[in-house]
Amino acid sequence: MNEPLHQAPLAKNAWRQIGWITAGALAVFLGMRFLPTGTNLNHMDFRVSGQNSIEFCDPSNPQFIPVVAVRSPVTMTVRWDAGQAAGRKAGGGELVAGSPAQGIVELRTVNGKRVEPQDLLVAHTRKLHLLIVDPTLTDYQHVHPEPGHQPGEWTFAFTPQRGGTYRVFADFTPAATARGLYASADVEVDAGGAKAAEAGAGKRGGPAGATVTEREGFRFALETAVQPIRAGQPADMKFSVTCADGGPVPMEPVMDAYAHLVAFDEARSGFAHLHPMETDLAQKPDAARPTLSFKITIPRAGRYVVWAQVKLGGREVFAPFEVQVAE
Repeated sequence: MNEPLHQAPLAKNAWRQIGWITAGALAVFLGMRFLPTGTNLNHMDFRVSGQNSIEFCDPSNPQFIPVVAVRSPVTMTVRWDAGQAAGRKAGGGELVAGSPAQGIVELRTVNGKRVEPQDLLVAHTRKLHLLIVDPTLTDYQHVHPEPGHQPGEWTFAFTPQRGGTYRVFADFTPAATARGLYASADVEVDAGGAKAAEAGAGKRGGPAGATVTEREGFRFALETAVQPIRAGQPADMKFSVTCADGGPVPMEPVMDAYAHLVAFDEARSGFAHLHPMETDLAQKPDAARPTLSFKITIPRAGRYVVWAQVKLGGREVFAPFEVQVAE
């Protein structure tokens, strides 16, 4: 039977309404995409042409990032406040081990534009992370610069514990890409007369062959599911903490996680920043022996030092572990 004539206009009106709704939704979507975000930088400011360039970080696939060997779309310079004379070598620009100094960081994109606070997203409670390590891998510090007085400047406090060429890695997330990026720079430190930092990373000998380190009344253990770790193969690790006197471990979140692991190779060609698989902060680890799971893929064989960062009883504690990676 043919459709009644009076239903034809109704069908046309329905399709017309659907078209208008679709067009309106598309306009809203495009409008939201082009709303100003507060940053003057765009995705192309963080792209470099050609091969051998750094890739954006995928947080779900933790890898060792070769920051030094590849080109980053962001360059970093570090200088020291001339007014911080206590941390400078007399007559020179070097830092002195054991003396505090005020650092100034400047980041610029491949186009020479300054990277300012509005250009970065907050990642793990901060917009900019600096991972600073000495040549022996026995002094590692994680600091968070704050915006300085001048546009594009970031300031931070730093007290090196050893002499030599420290390497500074920057870890940040541009708002224009929402993906993690990195940069690096070197700073010279005069040994002076300061007492050397506590030397030596953890050695094997703990339960199930775990690497164990003792710091500030706590015993830290890092255990790998398969020994040895092999280059290019994903590895599972278990990190745990116990109190030396047998008491409870007062573990608290630090940077939106109950622990962070950072792995450096001997050449300090880059690093891997690892976060635990246990992401729900409402689920507190066992107080007697909190244990967290990590994954990592290391591309090359050699000696590595893995630093753990935790917050225990209101203070941050760093513990190193020596790890050998086989071919």
